[in-house]
Amino acid sequence: MLPGVYIMKDEKGEIIYIGKAKLLKNRVSQYFGSQSRHNEKVRRMVDNVYDFDHILVASEYEALVLECSLIKQNKPKYNILLKDDKGHKYIKLTNDEWPRLRKALQRADDGATYIGPYISGFVVNESLDAALKIFKLPQCNKTFPVKTKTRPCLNYHMGQCGAPCAGKMSKEQYDAALKDAIEFLKGGGTKEYLEALEKKMQMFSDNLEYEKAAETRDRIKAIKRLTEKQKVVFSGDETKDVFALARQDDEICFNVLRFSEGRLTGSANYFTELDESLENTRSEILERFYAVRDDIPKLVVLDGECENPELIAEWLTKRRGTKVEVIVPRRGRQVEVVSMSKNNAYEALAQRRSKTKADSAVYELGELLGLAKAPEYIESYDISHTAGADTVGGMIVFKNGAPYKAGYRKFILKEATPGDDLGAMREVLTRRFSHKDDPDFPPLPDLILMDGGENQVNVALEVMQGFDLYIPVFGMVKDGKHKTRAITGNGGEIQISATRKVYTLVSGIQEEVHRYAISFHHKKHQKTAKQSELTSIEGIGQKKAEALWREFKTIDNIKRADIDALSKVKGISVADAVNIKRHFS
Repeated sequence: MLPGVYIMKDEKGEIIYIGKAKLLKNRVSQYFGSQSRHNEKVRRMVDNVYDFDHILVASEYEALVLECSLIKQNKPKYNILLKDDKGHKYIKLTNDEWPRLRKALQRADDGATYIGPYISGFVVNESLDAALKIFKLPQCNKTFPVKTKTRPCLNYHMGQCGAPCAGKMSKEQYDAALKDAIEFLKGGGTKEYLEALEKKMQMFSDNLEYEKAAETRDRIKAIKRLTEKQKVVFSGDETKDVFALARQDDEICFNVLRFSEGRLTGSANYFTELDESLENTRSEILERFYAVRDDIPKLVVLDGECENPELIAEWLTKRRGTKVEVIVPRRGRQVEVVSMSKNNAYEALAQRRSKTKADSAVYELGELLGLAKAPEYIESYDISHTAGADTVGGMIVFKNGAPYKAGYRKFILKEATPGDDLGAMREVLTRRFSHKDDPDFPPLPDLILMDGGENQVNVALEVMQGFDLYIPVFGMVKDGKHKTRAITGNGGEIQISATRKVYTLVSGIQEEVHRYAISFHHKKHQKTAKQSELTSIEGIGQKKAEALWREFKTIDNIKRADIDALSKVKGISVADAVNIKRHFS
């Protein structure tokens, strides 16, 4: 009855799961007993097990270390691997003659050294920027050594670069600054790091190396200034990680908040499946999270119990070199932080599940319309006016089934005949597709849904033909109660009421494009009505009315303005200003 690690393989001999056990024989036999006590993930795994190996070790701690190492190497399918939706972030030290510090989204097998991973791109940017400035390392893209010396840039004169390009920083000085910068990135801002710098400064002073002492003093001041700018979320000076889980069915989201000296330095969400039990899942998460990190905190705070907390604390303590505690708080400040982490986890899980539903609706819509693939980008257009006046067009974009407001566009119609909705739609589509290669516009859609029937669809096909484009186009048809009834194309109507997800998506698109166009029209119409009041004043035409509107923004501001302020507007004479004041009096 010895502890060890077991390695499960599928029929192809590929490793699909690696686990550890205090009593190896008992643990492995549990998998092949009654399947009713296992959750869906474990049942799927057991169904794929064809063979397994085991490695006996001397202690449970050795089993934990070996398990972490093997999972890191093999990345088995059924182990928790902590994939988030953003990817990790690193700081990369290039493998050059004059190594440079750079941002990196992932590790590459390029001989470079990687610091991280970080769970926040913001933290990477802030940390890297601070390291380069504090240690006066180049922020430019020049390659060193330079062939000919150049004049130092503004960063040198601001005291933020040592200017190796101008020969003002030797290779020896550069390497020393780079070494200090790496130490800062691994522990900068902590009490221990600052205390070590202060001792170093004192040593330089005692050795009468006053220039080096002054340089170290300046670095300490810069780090403290940086630290003071960061928001203190909770009082105290703890360096800790806080973990909390949100669960719906067997789907798990866990959030981690990372604190350094009482400051929140990062937050990330990870998604996985329940692994046998919540206690086991928390344990697996901690092991996977810290297996790829060197920055172990003094304190790990959990929202509930995990398996073998003493063993994990021992492992983390040996990794860090000083004592690490793993706790589940019951009262006080730590409970507040756990609550904040848990709220983040539930919000992220809700968003993910909502997005999954939207993705499902898009897939079903693609199948219903006979598209080659599910439409990632869907565009829709609508026209709005008041009895032909102030005609505008609205364009909305849905991305993966959800509104993509960065892609929304408004069009003020200039050429279409008032009241000619088809002519107005032709102008909107022509102007939209004239930007088909414009990076400031969203990419061309995979599907166009027109707010209307076959006539609108034919206009869209006609305009696209002029641009040598083919994008699937369908119309959205309403019933007598102005509710979405069907989708129409050249082949007739396609009923959608029986497909709940598709109906919800299409009706949502139709309501949104209608709302967007009408909202823009109302604002335009109100502005036009107010400008028409200005043009009724003697001597004030359209251009002068627009100039007044640009300057004062509202009619009330124009009313309150005195003659001097009015006459300062370009194009407005003193006589015009007097007429304006007389009109509103």
